[in-house]
Amino acid sequence: MTTENPQDLLKLAVEVAEEAARLIVERRRGTITVADTKSTVTDVVTAVDRESEELIRARILQARPDDSFLGEEGDDVAGSSGVRWVVDPIDGTVNYLYDLPTYAVSIAVEYDGTTVAGVVVDAPKGEVFTATKGGGAFVDGKPIRVSGCTDLNTALVGTGFGYDADRRQVQAEVVQHLITKVRDIRRIGVGALDLCYVACGRLDAVYERGLNPWDYGAGALIAAEAGGTIGGLHGAPVSPEMSIAASPALFGPFHDLLAEANPLRA
Repeated sequence: MTTENPQDLLKLAVEVAEEAARLIVERRRGTITVADTKSTVTDVVTAVDRESEELIRARILQARPDDSFLGEEGDDVAGSSGVRWVVDPIDGTVNYLYDLPTYAVSIAVEYDGTTVAGVVVDAPKGEVFTATKGGGAFVDGKPIRVSGCTDLNTALVGTGFGYDADRRQVQAEVVQHLITKVRDIRRIGVGALDLCYVACGRLDAVYERGLNPWDYGAGALIAAEAGGTIGGLHGAPVSPEMSIAASPALFGPFHDLLAEANPLRA
């Protein structure tokens, strides 16, 4: 980067993400209701999702009015600086709705299409996962690394499920294919935190079809900077089609096992 410092971008991202995290935790002390639905009736949006995104957008564009902004819940903003902010104001909205204390704020910062900084704040816990491209990954300022797991049989794997019934049927069949060949499978409900948990060794691998850029933007950078291998199927990059993150020696065998299950059928 010639005109932007990733550390400066990260500093702003962390400040704004922590403010948004405090907001959503405070709002959760009240009554939370569904404000709208998206892809299906179970794919929900709360008023707090929108309030959090509005806060993040306002803070970022006040500080950097020439930047672009992509958020999950609102209108995109086009800028001229080459910097784009990719934001999930509440990752884990269904957890949030049900008062399950695992949900996060995720902010990734891109420069000329490359993610150069990212932060994921586990709002109820207050844990702050961060990374800059080439600068390593951290939780609460302490360096983190992937687990180094090499054996599928001992791998703890995370995943998530979509909202479309046909896709969920395929995803259940994929889990059935995997479950006897790994240690166990966890479904946390927060894609950004799944990736961060690979980064710090709480999970050995994660995979999911249907994650969007605001779900994986920051978490994928954090996992990669912690030494993880990140990608899609058959050499593709991470995308909504498929995201996989794992310890390097585990990635190949896990990828092949997942590919056997043909997870893109729906």
